This record gives sequence, structure tokens and C-alpha cells, in this order.
Amino acid sequence: MTNLENKRTLKALDATDKKILQCLEQDGRMSFATLGEHIGLSKTPCWNRVNELAKQGVIAGYNTRIDPTKLGLTIKALVHVVVDFSYYRAFEAAIIAHPNVRSCQAVTGEYDYVLEILATDIQAFDHLLRENLSQLPGVERFNTAISTRMVKSDGPFTLMR
Repeated sequence: MTNLENKRTLKALDATDKKILQCLEQDGRMSFATLGEHIGLSKTPCWNRVNELAKQGVIAGYNTRIDPTKLGLTIKALVHVVVDFSYYRAFEAAIIAHPNVRSCQAVTGEYDYVLEILATDIQAFDHLLRENLSQLPGVERFNTAISTRMVKSDGPFTLMR
């Protein structure tokens, strides 16, 4: 979807659509009946609106938030990576396939990518960096920052201006 198409989609949203999105951001498992009560629609029109928002791509999907610490993943790090540009496709393919990389963003500035990495403990993280991530295609250098605590996560899109 181009930026122009995306802007058209956003302009097409009315107040009811925005209320639906706000409610679903707070509770994606909300029933259509409950959602309808919150926004002043009956169940079927509410269902139709949600389906249309999904069809337009405004609602991109639903997921479950999992607490990584409950899975034993106590170390979260941001790894800033510099990659030889001629290897970027191979690097990105390796990152996409890597199970310990939670997210990867191509960025501007001093580094080429920022990775969010999860590990069970500092020793596992060190091993992951030294024996695995440093060996990925094109990696020239990286810098890491260990997260000590989450201040804000998953801020709502519907409140952005």
C-alpha cells in the first residue's frame, strides 16, 4: 500500500471506526456484542465494521502478548549492527530465520540495523553474540545495550496525532 493509499484509508475512518479501534487496542478479544455496547452499535453492524477495517488493512491481525520472563527469557537487549551493504539481503534472511531475534529494524545513522534479542541469561546472551550473531553474513561490528526494565510498550495507535 502506498503512502497516498494509506492516507486515503485513514481519512476514510469515521468516529465510529476510531472508537472500534480504540476498544480493540485495549482488548482484542472483546466480543462483538460487548464492542457494540461500547460504541453504540448492535452486534452485526459492529461485526461488519470490524471486517471492513480488516479488509482495508487497518486491522492487521490479532495476537497474544506473552511475558517473556515467564518463559525464562530474562535478558532483553538491543543490538545495533553494522553490515557490509553487499551482504544485506543474506543478513536479513538470516535474521528473519533466527529464533532469538524478536525484531529487526533497518535504521539510518551510525548503525544499519537494530535487533531486539531475548536470551535466558547473560551467559546465553554472550554466547549468542560471540558464536552466532557475530558470524551472520556481512556483520562488521555491533554494539549492545541490555534493557534493565520496560518503561512503555505497545502504546496505542489511536491516541497518536
